[in-house]
Amino acid sequence: MIKGLYEAHLPVSNLKRSIAFYEDLGLEFSHSHGDQLAFFWVEKGKSWLGLWETENVKLAYHPSIRHIAFQVTLEDLKKSIAWLEKRGYHPREAFGFEPIEPFVMAHHDMAHAKIHFNDPDGNSLEFICKMENPKKITKRMYLSEWEKWDKNI
Repeated sequence: MIKGLYEAHLPVSNLKRSIAFYEDLGLEFSHSHGDQLAFFWVEKGKSWLGLWETENVKLAYHPSIRHIAFQVTLEDLKKSIAWLEKRGYHPREAFGFEPIEPFVMAHHDMAHAKIHFNDPDGNSLEFICKMENPKKITKRMYLSEWEKWDKNI
């Protein structure tokens, strides 16, 4: 029945500022409805992100709301901190990992490397890539440690 994620939505306090931010991340603007709603393609013709201008942006953060993870390649993830900082954005601490490099969360058959950052309204964003985990590593670690661990086990 379900084939994938079609859309996700985030609240923003200033739609024009948020449009510029998400365009700077490389998302393609699709369309808007008036001056309070804009859509961006995450994967053109397949999935998009809706941004809603509202005064109710100050909702308390919880990962179940106000969070979007964007899939990237491992090579792009390795460059993501410099890429973000070049644009004036800063990665943040997540799951106890300081934003000095991407980190890996492994789960038996798979693993995900990731880095977290926020948009101008504090919405949680993430660059993430799925990785194979044939050695069934279950430890969380920085990506550089993972690459050493994965080669040595």
